[in-house]
Amino acid sequence: MSELKILAISGSLRDGSHNTALLHAARKTNPGGMDIELYAGLGELPLYRQDLDTDSPPEPVAELRRRVAEADGLLIATPEHNASVPAALKNAIDWASTPPAGSLLPGKPIAIAGASPGAFGSVRAQQSLRQILASIGSDVVVKPEVTVFRSHERFDSEGTLTDDFTASLLAELLTALSATIRAGAR
Repeated sequence: MSELKILAISGSLRDGSHNTALLHAARKTNPGGMDIELYAGLGELPLYRQDLDTDSPPEPVAELRRRVAEADGLLIATPEHNASVPAALKNAIDWASTPPAGSLLPGKPIAIAGASPGAFGSVRAQQSLRQILASIGSDVVVKPEVTVFRSHERFDSEGTLTDDFTASLLAELLTALSATIRAGAR
């Protein structure tokens, strides 16, 4: 199989986001065999409304769906908002999982990571995200869990990951995602 195409989605809209920085770090720790592209259109998606979900959806929705469909797998980095996933990330999942295009997420290999300045990282957000994706039928990579707690101590002022342990977990997660994709391609 050729190089895998991975679409990386940050659930954060914040400038200087540790979750977006985590995805940049994933690109650097890439164990090979993957082309990791960052999706930057999360904030452009309209709120999901079935009236807009037609054969000609809004352009940002069409772009998201095209990129998800073309990807061999997804890498999602989620912050934690009120013990769950941010609304913008849930909105993107809603757009990618509904007709008339049909759900693009059943069977789609998806790896999850997340960063938060709190003591628990994004554990609860990741649990919520796993539940959402499982209900859709996505093939969620469950190990290793990459929950970057006290994230403000793991990135420098430029947003570069400085924690070797987190970098090694990211590499393991990408290896597991690659294995999941390749196993499904048999």
